[in-house]
Amino acid sequence: MTSQYNRYRAADLALPEKTWAWNVYGAGEENIGRDDQPELLPNPKPNADQMLVRIDSVGLCFSDVKIIRMGSSHPKLYNRDLVKEPTRLGHEASLTVIEVGENLKDQYHPGQRLAVQPDIYQNGKSTAYGYTIPGGLIQYHLIGPEMLDTDEGPCLLPVSESMGYAEASLLEPWGCVLAAYTQRRRLDPKTDGVMWIMGRPGDEREYLFSSGLDAPATIVMTDVPASVEKLVEQTSARKIVRNGIGPDDYPALVEELTKGIGFDDIVMLDPRSAATVGAVAKHIARRGTLNLVGQTALDGLVETDVGRLHYDYTAYLGGQGPDIAASYGEARNRCDLRSKGTTVFVGAGGPMGMMHVQRAIQQPDGPRRIIATEVSDLRLKALQERLALLAERNGRELLTFNPQTRDQSLHDFVMAATDNQGADDVVVSVPIADVMAEAATVMNPDGMLVFFAGVPNGTLAPLNMSTVYLNNTQYTGTSGLTMNDQQQVVELASQGDLSPGCSVGAIGGMRAAKEGIRAMIEGRYAGKIIIFPQIHDLPLMGLGELKEKLPDIADKLDPGDMWTAEAEEALFEKYWRG
Repeated sequence: MTSQYNRYRAADLALPEKTWAWNVYGAGEENIGRDDQPELLPNPKPNADQMLVRIDSVGLCFSDVKIIRMGSSHPKLYNRDLVKEPTRLGHEASLTVIEVGENLKDQYHPGQRLAVQPDIYQNGKSTAYGYTIPGGLIQYHLIGPEMLDTDEGPCLLPVSESMGYAEASLLEPWGCVLAAYTQRRRLDPKTDGVMWIMGRPGDEREYLFSSGLDAPATIVMTDVPASVEKLVEQTSARKIVRNGIGPDDYPALVEELTKGIGFDDIVMLDPRSAATVGAVAKHIARRGTLNLVGQTALDGLVETDVGRLHYDYTAYLGGQGPDIAASYGEARNRCDLRSKGTTVFVGAGGPMGMMHVQRAIQQPDGPRRIIATEVSDLRLKALQERLALLAERNGRELLTFNPQTRDQSLHDFVMAATDNQGADDVVVSVPIADVMAEAATVMNPDGMLVFFAGVPNGTLAPLNMSTVYLNNTQYTGTSGLTMNDQQQVVELASQGDLSPGCSVGAIGGMRAAKEGIRAMIEGRYAGKIIIFPQIHDLPLMGLGELKEKLPDIADKLDPGDMWTAEAEEALFEKYWRG
């Protein structure tokens, strides 16, 4: 007798006439679905350039909350009328091909398993599955040119039969985590770009620029030393001199020379004023660099746009000189965690924070000591229960800390744990500027601070930019991912170097999706919430609740209540009624 699970995997059953869906009709939770329930919609038929897919699982993400709160004002919805043209959440989707249009039969076939890469560009315009393109909180839907004919090709990743559905849904968030440690910043002067070199009157140092000065098409000089002026004169760039200008003059300069876009590269020689560095930094272009070269500390902290570090990949580089070019390049600007070091994870108890901790534990030659900090003891307990054994197996020390229930500050705790040296790396998954600023204070001078959580551009946090050029401090951030990032997750999982399923914290069926969104907002579970759209009435429950509610499925979990492919098979065997 064929099992329910095998029947499901075969994906050759008769299709229902209608499909359950959670459409979004505007801002606010009340506009998800109809009368607080999913709605039944006609099951569509693909044309020659489309295929019908079955959604097998969907991970809920805090990015979904931005749509719920913003509605049509979300930047990826381009002010569309959601009442007339609704969208649908669910960009972390695992799917199976059911029916293929005539023009796609050479590329896809029924039964093929795929995962979505939701960050899409078409003709340079940013769209996204689960935003502009209605996402995976539906049982069946069509995929066509909007996802197949993109600037990067099809935004679908083949998934092996050995990978579970929940694991496949987690390829996207895990890809985002891996992307945070992949160099996304531009670390050399931009070819044919606009460079601004700002000196300090009275600086007579003999500077060098051993490479890269021939890249810009235009070089603007403000109060530069004679040695730099001589170097610029030897290039073929258009040369512009604007001496004696101050912060009030910068906006007009940017408008005149870059049409308001900003300078591709800015070099500040012998900076002394934190306020001036902050004023100049406002005018870095997207993916631009600010190269600070000096030997004297600034007179204070710099109010830094941490939103742009995350979303615009602005790069703060530096060195003591005299070679200005020495600040650039991969050798001086790392992006991964220091081997055998100490890493602090701020906001470690949330789903994404826990992924970062797990990645550090499983990373070959990763940090020796991991400090996970969170303001919820329940989340820290869940993290400890889930990852302590994994840490022990990998020879890593895992410490947890809640600053709200301890008499000690995070700074003092980290200093005590590191013999007053500070952390080598700090990863922040909390979108609060004050928290980001505090996190910077626990780093050692040669440390790296990763802004994983996104805050709006224009959000300022006081950071010590003196250490960028004096001690090689790194401030980085990333947003989104590529297909390569997701493929890397697949490869690591197949090699046994990463266990995506460990990130599952709760499961539920289609009807439970909205409750899952509420639970995510409330921080009810320490891990990802996975919705199985084809299992309609499965209530939302944390994996720790399965022992009481679904003991036969709980028996299939790994130690620490970790999700497994075996547990997933048992779930479908018991609850799927196709």
